[in-house]
Amino acid sequence: MTERAWQDLIVGDRMTVDQEFAQRITDSQFSRQEWGLIMTAVEFEIENPGDDEQARIVADTSKVEQVMPELENIRNQMNSMTGGGGGGSGGGGGGGVFDSVKSALGLGGGGGGADRDRIEAADRLAQEYAGELQQRLESQGKWSQVRDAAAE
Repeated sequence: MTERAWQDLIVGDRMTVDQEFAQRITDSQFSRQEWGLIMTAVEFEIENPGDDEQARIVADTSKVEQVMPELENIRNQMNSMTGGGGGGSGGGGGGGVFDSVKSALGLGGGGGGADRDRIEAADRLAQEYAGELQQRLESQGKWSQVRDAAAE
């Protein structure tokens, strides 16, 4: 089986977990649009699929950093539509277009730390999502089948 095969087995379960996880996203520093973009950069893997005790779903968030500029664009668009304010509790204070351009060029201070905090927050949420997904698969009696498909 291909790497993709086990993921094809869980499409419906992911949709259910997405719905169940929606409140967790609402309570986070990310908007739903931002979370959707983050999830395009997250890949799920099964570590130790052949080991009943050690197998677990983990989120590979190594590509999340690549979507950070677009995440900032989403936040800026949302702020301009609402007349300012932060997009959630994490904020990150922006100084408008000039600061965005400086940040994009790697000039000016502060941007890197805010991005690092947001990347870490995205990673924590993605790992939490992976745990919820695994719990769902276990409760539905599908975990063994998914692990077997991942091990092949």
